[in-house]
Amino acid sequence: MNDLLTLHFNVHGALREAALDCEEAVFLEAFGNTRNQLEEEYGPYNDQSLFVAVADDSGHVVGAARLITPGPAGLKTLNDVAREPWGIDGLRAAAAADIDVARTWDIATLGVRRDFRGAKLMVAIAIYHAIMKSTRINEVRTATAIMDTHAFRVLADAGYLFSSLPGTAAAPYLGSEASVPVYGHWSGLADAQRRMFPDLYRLITLGVGLDGISIPDDGAFELRPQNIEPPTRKTLSPVAAA
Repeated sequence: MNDLLTLHFNVHGALREAALDCEEAVFLEAFGNTRNQLEEEYGPYNDQSLFVAVADDSGHVVGAARLITPGPAGLKTLNDVAREPWGIDGLRAAAAADIDVARTWDIATLGVRRDFRGAKLMVAIAIYHAIMKSTRINEVRTATAIMDTHAFRVLADAGYLFSSLPGTAAAPYLGSEASVPVYGHWSGLADAQRRMFPDLYRLITLGVGLDGISIPDDGAFELRPQNIEPPTRKTLSPVAAA
């Protein structure tokens, strides 16, 4: 394992494979999700998915996130709340929360390998920064997710105060004992973080003081439709704690 780490947005090829390896390892450990279960759950969203990855200079990925962009399959969070245990109309809930689905990305997964969690390295913080920067650059208005409640608390501690989707509450979901469907309008999330957690705002949202991880320039975060590459494998699960 090499010490130099780099943040990558919308990875392709071998780096995408490595991101999938990381994701699979993290969510098998966290929730016991099997490959077959993950293929069944997330296969319909493959063509709309992109990955953020933090890797060393050998291409070993130590943290990754999968984002689902708008497309024919819709957004998984809004689709899944129609099923048990919630049983609500996702689009009606989105309208009640002032969510424009055409300008919304779903945070499908976010996980970091065990040895890179906590205070040892700022891998999770770098991934949060990439999500904030990429959504700003690509004019994404809102994020949705179904988060394990531990992950929800981790993000709240990082200054991101997501809200429960109207009509939902914490419930078992894909191996998680308690997950909650959430949403956040990025401008409001960033403004609240800036006012309530100014140091975290500078570190996570602005990337000031994000040491130990190389961050690309803004142009690397610009997404063009043709740059979304279908994954070669289907290995996804709920957002986990970083």
